[in-house]
Amino acid sequence: MTTLSKLQNTPMTTPSLLNNKHLLWRAGFGAGINQLDDLKNINSKTLLNDLLKEEVFTYIDYQTPDTDSIDYMNDKSPAEKKKEIQKINRQQNEELNLNFLHKMVTSNKQLREKMAFFWHGHFASRVQNPKFNRQILNVIRKNALGNFRELLFEVSKAPAMLGFLNNQQNKKDHPNENFAREVMELFTMGRGNYTEKDIREGARAFTGWGYDKEGNFLERKKLHDEGSKTFLGKTGNFTGNDVLEIILEQKATSKFITTKIYKFFVNENINEAIIDQLSDNFYQSGYDIKKLMKDIFSSSWFYDKKNIGNRIKSPIELMAGIMRTLPMNIQNPENLIVYQKLLGQMLLYPPNVAGWPNGKSWIDSSTLMLRLQIPQIWSGLRPLDYRPKADDDLDMGLKNSTNTLTKSFKNPNIIIDWAKVEKIFNGKNIEEYLIQNTESLDMNSVKSFSDNSVKMNVINLMSTPEYQLM
Repeated sequence: MTTLSKLQNTPMTTPSLLNNKHLLWRAGFGAGINQLDDLKNINSKTLLNDLLKEEVFTYIDYQTPDTDSIDYMNDKSPAEKKKEIQKINRQQNEELNLNFLHKMVTSNKQLREKMAFFWHGHFASRVQNPKFNRQILNVIRKNALGNFRELLFEVSKAPAMLGFLNNQQNKKDHPNENFAREVMELFTMGRGNYTEKDIREGARAFTGWGYDKEGNFLERKKLHDEGSKTFLGKTGNFTGNDVLEIILEQKATSKFITTKIYKFFVNENINEAIIDQLSDNFYQSGYDIKKLMKDIFSSSWFYDKKNIGNRIKSPIELMAGIMRTLPMNIQNPENLIVYQKLLGQMLLYPPNVAGWPNGKSWIDSSTLMLRLQIPQIWSGLRPLDYRPKADDDLDMGLKNSTNTLTKSFKNPNIIIDWAKVEKIFNGKNIEEYLIQNTESLDMNSVKSFSDNSVKMNVINLMSTPEYQLM
């Protein structure tokens, strides 16, 4: 039985702690501290309905002043002014980063933020302009559970993406193919579903697409190639809009997006029959993202044992999950950006246009050790004594000396409300709530390193390899 219709007879109506944990980790960033008490008693269908509820959308912004509105810079030299602008841009990007992470940790609409996190990696861009970063981040968050067509069109016209992929330089007689190539290869159809000629003809259609310094999309008519183009088997005087519409007509687009979502939310080892059915439904719905996610999370195969506890948490998922479970007051939240850097995943700074890799790529000897020690560091039980990798590509304005980075982290400046944690976990088998797959967990060794208090059991469980999986 492989079709969705046959698989909708789900285990969702009977309360299951394991299924609920699985749903909350995949459709969000784990159970919040206030959800733990009811997690054994509520059914997954009720949880999913809550995750899918509509809500008033709130934008992410930054509080630091805009570089355009600072009068005092008029008295500065060009070099001083440039340095000041770079500093303000960096502060605003840090605020956007932390505000996005804060939404992941605190929002009641976990599925929206998890989908936004997915799309943030799918439509990867990296620019220094915080205005453009804010714009594309809010486009992604606003459309995260909406329609993929609208999401694709808005992202494709965002200055962060057009600038990152050089379409500002895409002009008739001198087409730049970078944007057209990545739209097809990474954002919509995937390799093997178009030709090099399609890339060239698509690039011609996108000539003239650009933006002004305020971040407004511009179709610069004088720079557009108005000649006839043949793209994916169709011929006409196509514009960029026409090319995106033709791409969306291809069932390969639905299959590519569905497969990527399946790998991220279900299992990196795909089930072709299930993906074919999901993809067909996604295409027939006109690319309704929320319906696709509901099809996934309400199907019995989603709760199969092979799909639970099989994914390595990305650094952001790991950090957000700990922060949701342990109520904490972070006195210096900017420190969290350095943790992102050390672990290899900084929001707003993907390594390249392909976004972040997943799975085992998150784990190496240095990052695994830090991942296992974060609960102890954040609890004040040990100092941070790690050095960032020598990776200029990810330094991105954090070119502090190693000593400066590590020195400021001897004291994490995090206050955890352990009284609340102890009240919530008192009398519970803590491992059932914190670990997805407890079969390989050796609780005797966990407790041998502990005074058996709730606090130490929580810290030690979060410090196990098993906690790295979701």
